[in-house]
Amino acid sequence: MENYNLNTLNEEQRNALFTTEGVVLVTAGAGSGKTRLLTHRIAYLIEERNVSPYNILAITFTNKATNEMKERISNMGGKDVWISTFHSMCVKILRRDIERLEGYTRDFSIYSESDREKVLKDVFAEKNVTDDKIKKEVTYFISNWKNTTLDLNTYFLSCENDRGFIDGKLVYSLAIRYEEYLKKNNALDFDDLLKKTYELFLNDEEILYQYSNRFKYILVDEFQDTNSIQYELVKMLCKVHGNLFVVGDEDQCIYSWRGANFQNIFKIKDDFQNVHVFKLERNYRSSKNILNIANNVIKNNRERLDKKLWTDKEEGEAPVVYNAYDERDEALFVANKIQELVAKGYSYSDFAILMRMNALSRSFEESFLSYNIPHKLFGGFKFYERVEIKNILYYLRLFINKRDDVSFTKIINFPKRGIGDGAIAKLQLFESENVKEEDCLLDKILSEDIKQESVIYKKLEKFRETFIELKENFDSYSLSEFIKKVISKFDIMSAFPNKNEEDENKLMNINSFIVSVEEYEKDNPEATLQDYLETVTLISDVDSIGEDGFVSLATVHAAKGLEFKVVFVVGLEEQIFPSNRKSGNSELEEERRLMYVAITRAEERIFLTYCSKRYMYGQTNYQMQSRFIKELGLVFKDKIDKKDDFFVENKKTFNYFNKNIFLKEEKEDKSRIDVTKYKIGQIVKHPKYGEGKIIDISDDGLVGDIVFDGFGKKSLMLDLAPLEILEG
Repeated sequence: MENYNLNTLNEEQRNALFTTEGVVLVTAGAGSGKTRLLTHRIAYLIEERNVSPYNILAITFTNKATNEMKERISNMGGKDVWISTFHSMCVKILRRDIERLEGYTRDFSIYSESDREKVLKDVFAEKNVTDDKIKKEVTYFISNWKNTTLDLNTYFLSCENDRGFIDGKLVYSLAIRYEEYLKKNNALDFDDLLKKTYELFLNDEEILYQYSNRFKYILVDEFQDTNSIQYELVKMLCKVHGNLFVVGDEDQCIYSWRGANFQNIFKIKDDFQNVHVFKLERNYRSSKNILNIANNVIKNNRERLDKKLWTDKEEGEAPVVYNAYDERDEALFVANKIQELVAKGYSYSDFAILMRMNALSRSFEESFLSYNIPHKLFGGFKFYERVEIKNILYYLRLFINKRDDVSFTKIINFPKRGIGDGAIAKLQLFESENVKEEDCLLDKILSEDIKQESVIYKKLEKFRETFIELKENFDSYSLSEFIKKVISKFDIMSAFPNKNEEDENKLMNINSFIVSVEEYEKDNPEATLQDYLETVTLISDVDSIGEDGFVSLATVHAAKGLEFKVVFVVGLEEQIFPSNRKSGNSELEEERRLMYVAITRAEERIFLTYCSKRYMYGQTNYQMQSRFIKELGLVFKDKIDKKDDFFVENKKTFNYFNKNIFLKEEKEDKSRIDVTKYKIGQIVKHPKYGEGKIIDISDDGLVGDIVFDGFGKKSLMLDLAPLEILEG
């Protein structure tokens, strides 16, 4: 656990820390100790400058970084400092003051990406829009607009000519309808959290002054990742006191596709007077060999400040480049290296396989399953986005925000109650003496007048009674008790009656969900249902990357800000990394920054792989190695003598493996399993595939073809696969 100790900072860090007044810009290279600097600066303000923790705001970009900083600051005595992500900060502000914006209440729902898609789907259906191109235009238009400070009309006029819409007026009208739909549901989408906070500050000077006057010292991490609206929010918040401390690295800006603009680092010097600039170039994370190739790659970018990472750590292991025959060979190489290093003392959580896109993950997942390597894929399907979990969350949202018709329509026939689209349409049109057509669907169901619709009333009578009962007793239950009551009273488990594997998995997921609620309640005893729903909505699956027990497979985007002892950067081929969608110079520079981020995640060892051919999207293509491999600054030899067991071109910087050489080397490794015990015809057992029969073994004895019941034939490395001989 880190304690407050200024002696742990280097000279450059201390110079930045001691400059407490005015605007300070710190350009901090990867692994240069910026988190240590930020936490010590907060502690310094509290301990040495007698600043109240209440008057300090620290903004991070991930929940993981927030939690890490909170833990460090708490250990240093700064328990009351407001530390959060931009979005969490905005939620907190809006929960208190959104009612100053017309049409919203504090109980607003936060819509996830899937909720947003549902609203857009309804809007398109309502307007009879079937053209997929127009649907895509609307989706991008709304997202891009909400990452600016412009109102909808001004933004549309500013980009109408540039974008060349298929039907600009239709796009505009659909965006307006989408906004109306959200307001009717008392809901904000993820982008709205920033947009509405900006509107609140812009239109209500009293609220802006309250927050700006409170925060005498503002610190912002990962400043290169701020978009225009986040930049403006920061400017607004430091309006009164003007003490702003930002840390960023333009070489690690990899989110331009969602509005991030590393030019904000340069812009800050234009928008503020007397900006103090400090440069952190000393790296505490990686070995010299890893930093050398990182510097060699990123120096090819033009849009950057002049800096070069250095370290006083040892040279370390040489970077390894492996040219695989295909994606299966690539995955086998990675699996073999992991097992080899685990045998030497590494833990599975020390490894990360980083890729440009999740589409590359399949071969690695299959290989890890075959060789019993525990792993987890990040950036895939999130736990809280699973249908069975999402539906429980929809139920819960209705107890907070009754206007949330999206949640209502999702759960009113879950479990099945005979309520189809026709019944919902009838409900939407229903009105009576006490009910207006525009009222929310839940209010219509809870109204006594709904008895006029006898068929619908009969089908929903039990739902209605259960909701009223739980709502009346809402305050008498603890958080976990209430959620368990919702699951049992609405008989949610009955939605999965079959004894098949899919239903059993869904029931297991619900049980895991209940356990997670209990754990949350234990850690947050004062938390409300609204607090819990907020946490779940804003949580990211990448928050658990690098946890004990498994190898992390992730996109480079997901791994930003993290570090691992051993990193494999895979799929280094033209059209993949760099992506074929990035053709312009600025886009290529972002791809290069992505490569730089991938390399600098590694502490001790790095392996870089590419394939000669790869099967993707239904076809096999021959591949060219990525231009980034050439930029590593390593010397390649045109031909390799295959008689050599192992070839090293330059021991200080580069090892180059050949597939056949690699297999021969492993065969001679004394620590490997004796493969001579395996015979054709044997019955073996695998922990994932069950029982199978060996039908063939390669001439060198290393690879066995095994037919497993239900899985077919698998070709496995016999010295790696966790096989138990049952017969023969």
